[in-house]
Amino acid sequence: MEEFIRAEHVDFKYEFENEELPEVLSDVNLGVHRGEFLALLGHNGSGKSTLAKHFNAMLLPTGGKVFVEEMDTADEENKLAIRSRVGLIQQNPDNQLVASIVEEDVAFGPENLGVAPEEIRRRVDDVLKTVGMYEYRRHAPHKLSGGQKQRIAIAGILAMQPECIVLDEPTSMLDPRGRREVLDTVLKLNREKGITIVLITHNMDEAVLADRVVVMDRGKPVFEGTPREVFSQVKRMQSLRLDVPQATELAFELNQAGYPIAPDVLTEEECAQALATLLGKNAV
Repeated sequence: MEEFIRAEHVDFKYEFENEELPEVLSDVNLGVHRGEFLALLGHNGSGKSTLAKHFNAMLLPTGGKVFVEEMDTADEENKLAIRSRVGLIQQNPDNQLVASIVEEDVAFGPENLGVAPEEIRRRVDDVLKTVGMYEYRRHAPHKLSGGQKQRIAIAGILAMQPECIVLDEPTSMLDPRGRREVLDTVLKLNREKGITIVLITHNMDEAVLADRVVVMDRGKPVFEGTPREVFSQVKRMQSLRLDVPQATELAFELNQAGYPIAPDVLTEEECAQALATLLGKNAV
């Protein structure tokens, strides 16, 4: 698959009042493929959110290079082009809502890119329909639910027509309904629109939806694979202070107890089917 984003030997340190702090990223090598849905996992302090901010040049490496479609993020002349291709959605949607009316908020990005008014009107209507928020176009964003606000934030990024969206724990402040709304929107954008998705999350059930999972620890990726390949390594995930999906953990515990159930179960449906098969064989 074609690489859309590439990190090569990336190091990064924050500075505070001319004081150098410990490295947050250390010799990171990672590619993001065009059109894929990539989940980045890691405990707090593993560097995943810091790495995500390098993908649209919000942060620049203190060592190594990051390329977006072969454009060096450290080159100031590339910054606008990179940010028009890679949009970043943060945890709190209130931090990204800037206008008092939904459609005006969504129009803010393309207006700053100098898009013609008639094209902005078309884009705003199209993206609000895409995220299922068209009927709220004249509402005040602050009166919407958390999930609706996050979908408006996604619409604002979509209006700039990015090829990739990076979402930094976008559901961490949402209730289950809001989480489902946002995830359904993200999946639709990836599956139907072909938009590259990078999802940073602590929720393992969200990571199950990805094409590929990358696990980070101490500032660098330590292993990766499909969700089934990654989450079947329960002890390894636990050693990194990470959970696995509840269905996977139950299957693992049963397997460890001697019951013949596959340890790579991912979803509740798979777990129920495996248990039904187990009971049908009179194994318990």
